[in-house]
Order: sequence, then structure tokens, then C-alpha cells
Amino acid sequence: MARATSTDVIRPVEPDDLAAPDAASGRLAPGGLLTAERGELRATPGFYRRSWRRFRRNQVAMAALVIFGLVALFVLVAPLISRWTGFGPYDNHLANKLAPPLTKGYMLGSDGNGRDILTRLAYGGRVSLMIAFLATISTLVLGGSIGLISGFFGGWVDTVLMRLVDVLLSIPGLPLLILIATLYNPGPAGLALVLAAVGWPGIARIIRGEVLSLRGREYIEAARVSGAAPARIVVRHLLPNVAPLIVVFASLAIPGLILAEASLSFLGIGVQVPTPSWGNMLGEAQRYFRTNTSNVIIPGAIIYVTSLTLYLIGSGLRDAFDPRLGD
Repeated sequence: MARATSTDVIRPVEPDDLAAPDAASGRLAPGGLLTAERGELRATPGFYRRSWRRFRRNQVAMAALVIFGLVALFVLVAPLISRWTGFGPYDNHLANKLAPPLTKGYMLGSDGNGRDILTRLAYGGRVSLMIAFLATISTLVLGGSIGLISGFFGGWVDTVLMRLVDVLLSIPGLPLLILIATLYNPGPAGLALVLAAVGWPGIARIIRGEVLSLRGREYIEAARVSGAAPARIVVRHLLPNVAPLIVVFASLAIPGLILAEASLSFLGIGVQVPTPSWGNMLGEAQRYFRTNTSNVIIPGAIIYVTSLTLYLIGSGLRDAFDPRLGD
């Protein structure tokens, strides 16, 4: 072992020496990352910041996010569009019915009752997206709560709730939706709740499985030993860990609910005319698809574009939240 010479400077060990190792080593310092250039300590980015960084590098998902943002802006400014076109969503002008685009003051043409397609497309998007988002939130609240309770408590609670889920999953969804919508003829908000009542078992099983894998972790056992109430453990420890799963599920469920609303409205048992929605606009246009194809193409195209962009965003979020992918 070499001895210290008179030229060696012997000084006490400082806290910074322990927190920030030599820059050339490139080792991870406790509580942060060491920058190679300046030897300074910087904060380690958190999970959500790393996920957002990965999501930004996904060019397809970012392009889909921009396109969906434009669609959302289009439906949010529906009153301004109505003022610009000079037509309301319920204004009938039978003398100008089935007008082609860019004629008689109609930017995208008119439907079979002479109503402006552009104006109804904006207002119909409000209804369709409202139904999809409200149904998604209701599904997450109902299914997420049941999944958390079932997975955390286990035992007979888990058995009873999962048997209920199995019964509902064994019933075909679309025929059940058609039956409920035909019997009760709900409005837009009621239709969203009906969609949630049919769709919650799926997310309940997903969250229950995730909670089962989390409840045996050390930090959950430590919270139990420290005397934390079950509600506090669920809200403070389990819910934040299943939040990425919930976000991904929501982003993938919304386009499916848009298509479900469009299907029911197309069949005439969803949103009822004259209230516009993308689905009933497409349903009304089927009578004129031989003489005026734009009535079919325009609402069908916006349903397709909106659903596709949301699926791509959901796929990008799923990859961004995957901890196995590096930065």
C-alpha cells in the first residue's frame, strides 16, 4: 500500500465526494445523474417524464396527436363554424337539398333536408366525442373501482365480483346494447351510460390482475405494517401504479366507443335525429349514396380518421409506458 507523501493533500471526506463520484467514471450518483462535461449532479427524470420523452420520439403517435387535436378544435368551435357558414345545425332548406359541395353557399354540400353538412359535422362531433369520453370515464370509474376492490381484498369479495364479471362477459355486447337502446331509447348522456354499463367488465379484469401482482410487493406490506387503512393503500400506493394502464386503456377504448355510437346511430337506435351525430349522419346518407356520395364519404371519413388517430395515440402511449424500453 503506497504511503502518502508530502505532496499529497490530505483532507476530510466531504458529503459531495460521496454524492458525486469522478466524472470520468460515469457512475450513477445517489439521487441523480452525473453529467460528464461539468461533473455536476442533475435530477433523474421521473417515470412520466421518461415516458413523455419516448412518446415524443414516436413520430406516428405525435402526428396522430396533432391530427386529433385539429379534430377536437373543429368540434369545439362549432358555434363559430355555424356563424361562418350562416347555417344552424337544425336549419332545413328543402329547396337546396342534396346540394354538392361548394354550391349554394354549402362548403361540404347539404343533406336530404337541405341542412349544411359542415355545420352538422361540427355539432355532431361534439355529440359523438362527448358520448365516447363520458362512456370512457364512467367505464373507468365503475370497472376500475371494482377491479381495485376485487384485487386488493381477494377472498370471497374477489370471487363474487369476478363471477359477476364472467356473467357479463359471456353476453354478446352489441346485441345487449341494441336491446337496451331499443327498450329505453336513451339520449346522448343515457347512451354513454349504457355503453359504460356494458363495457366495464373488461377493464375490471385488467386492473384486478395488475393489483394482484402489486399487492404482495414490499412497499404494500410496509404500508400495512405501518397501520395504513385499506383505502389509503389503494389510493396512495396501488392507484398511481395502475394509472399508466388506465391511460392506455382509455386511449384505446375511446375509438371503440365512437364506433359503437356510430353503429347504434346508424341503425337508428342511438342518437335520434334531428340531434346530429356522426353515426346518424351516416345513417341518413345511406339513402342517397347513389346520387350524392359526399354525404356518405364525409362523415365516414371523419369517423375513420378520428378512430385511427386515437388508436395510434393509444399504441404510442402503450409503448411509452413500457419500462422495458430504454430512453
